[in-house]
Amino acid sequence: MVSYSELPNPAHNTGDAPTQLELKLRRKARINSALRYTVLAVIGLIMVYPLIWLVGASFKTNSEMFSSPGFWPSEPTVQGYIDGWKTSTPYTFGHFFLNSLWIIIPKTIGTAISCTLVAYGFARFEFPGKNILFATVIATLLLPNVVTRIPQYLLFRDIGWLDSFLPLWVPSAMAGDAFFVFMVIQFLRAIPRDMEEAARVDGATTLQTLIFIVVPMLMPALISVCLFQFMWTMNDFLGPLIYISSVEKYPVSLALKLSIDTTEAFAWNQILAMSVLALTPSLVVFFMAQKYFIEGISTGGVKG
Repeated sequence: MVSYSELPNPAHNTGDAPTQLELKLRRKARINSALRYTVLAVIGLIMVYPLIWLVGASFKTNSEMFSSPGFWPSEPTVQGYIDGWKTSTPYTFGHFFLNSLWIIIPKTIGTAISCTLVAYGFARFEFPGKNILFATVIATLLLPNVVTRIPQYLLFRDIGWLDSFLPLWVPSAMAGDAFFVFMVIQFLRAIPRDMEEAARVDGATTLQTLIFIVVPMLMPALISVCLFQFMWTMNDFLGPLIYISSVEKYPVSLALKLSIDTTEAFAWNQILAMSVLALTPSLVVFFMAQKYFIEGISTGGVKG
């Protein structure tokens, strides 16, 4: 494939017009670029269309949703949002949103703090049994979550934490997400130690070095960790279903299931409308942190 940089530059000629070969190569490069972007646009539209249809269908009536396959409603209405927000319980959908935030915010903060501390210890210190402990942490990535569900449930039942948010908070606050620990370790290994050593020479303690020197350089990776945890927790259905039994403590994921279980004739426009609202926080947070998220995923360290 010929790029524009490889084509002959007319400015280097002696004032002559571009030759037929140059014009042909440029035309071929433009055609290739147009085809490439067309294919990407079509594939992107196919992938995004279900989301577009979801938003459009949320403004349809329940009958029109099954009679018209298109995403654009013939008679747009917000009745699905109004009725869906009320829910079939004594609580509005806003109450379930607050419950989701009560789960997400402590879990995300706990994950960022605990994974940073554990990853810093593995990446910067030598201690007996380090390799065995690190291998154990990485080995937990190979265990399916289903394997640990029953032991965790029995443990939290004996402690008396059932029907509370503690079983959802505490494992993350104790660096229970090995993927995030491994991710931060890999980022730390690419960061040079010069600034840390200079800080220690100036009298900074290990904790001060971590907070004031390492954490600012880790910010892209930490934002990626928080973003992943936010989206995974927002979409988590099985965890709250196992540990929470009171409707007043249900997050959004369980509240959507309530709308399906209440009647035999589902009001799908209400369910889709609330699904759009449930997706909105994740989309907003992702696009707000997109720059740092991509940097944290693609960059292995600081720029020189």
